[in-house]
Amino acid sequence: MRTFSPKPSDIQRAWHVIDADGAVLGRVATEAANLLRGKHKPTWAPHVDTGDHVIVVNAAKIQVTERKATGKVYYRHSGYPGGLRSESLEHLLARSPEKVVRRAVRGMIPKTRLGRQQIKKLKVYSGPTHPHSAQQPQARPLATKKR
Repeated sequence: MRTFSPKPSDIQRAWHVIDADGAVLGRVATEAANLLRGKHKPTWAPHVDTGDHVIVVNAAKIQVTERKATGKVYYRHSGYPGGLRSESLEHLLARSPEKVVRRAVRGMIPKTRLGRQQIKKLKVYSGPTHPHSAQQPQARPLATKKR
């Protein structure tokens, strides 16, 4: 039996909407990463981008524990001596909630050219509206939501 390898003509991309209102950050990121990679499809292959487009709305209403909000720190470096900058999850969530979700999803996909191609299909919005209604996205319910 020969191994199936999907060709570009075999790939059909759908659009999914994940509502992050009251959901835990890690659960939203896991669901989005699986959809972006295409692991929910029978034609999935680890070396081919078979994933779908994902829209995450209400990123500002995502849930994290108080301990994680203050204890988790994001770092970035400018490349210059002494250019290390740090910011807590609490401050980044208040300043730019889209970046919190995007970084969580980015950590769950490959760190290769394939992963950079897959992350481009992720759209994150802090509010409940998005400009992708023409693509007719399907609502993707999460397994559990913390209320």
